[in-house]
Amino acid sequence: MTDLGDETRTLNEWSRQLTQALQILDLEVDHERIVQVARETADAVSPSAGVVSAFLVGYAAGSKDTRGRKGSAEAVESAADVVMQVCSKGVVDGPDKNGWAKTGQ
Repeated sequence: MTDLGDETRTLNEWSRQLTQALQILDLEVDHERIVQVARETADAVSPSAGVVSAFLVGYAAGSKDTRGRKGSAEAVESAADVVMQVCSKGVVDGPDKNGWAKTGQ
């Protein structure tokens, strides 16, 4: 079993390596939030939905016009909130009767 401290250190190191390689040096990754999104959507939809959801959170946040760490963090949180709203409705329900007009990035 992996120690939580070891996992946190591993994720921090992995994120540092990826942000350097991808040249997104001003990004701080909220591992807990991304893992939460991935786990909950995987449980609600399918195992692969977690990975796809995490990717789409990043894509949506990256598509938003942001400035620095605070703006990036807010964009990720906004996208994660939308994913969690959709997840709570489930695959069958889809968009509510008013649609998703106010959830766009």
